Amino acid sequence: MATDQTRWVARLTPAGGGTVRDLLQLPLALDVWQREGEVLIVAAAAATLDEMERRRLAIVERLYTTTEYEARARRAAGQPELPER
Repeated sequence: MATDQTRWVARLTPAGGGTVRDLLQLPLALDVWQREGEVLIVAAAAATLDEMERRRLAIVERLYTTTEYEARARRAAGQPELPER
């Protein structure tokens, strides 16, 4: 399994005739943010998303890293950027 622990905000669409319910029952660390019909918006480690793709469980669309997402949200709210950790 990949060692990249970058966390991503991603859109997951079930693959191979699976359903969102199937994805939600997987023993994987997915922080589900939103359900849009048969699509999930999640935050998850890159390694978890890679595993889902490798096993053909879902079509994974990486939208932003969580760091990028948080920076965009701060800008939209007019808050200053936080320094890199």
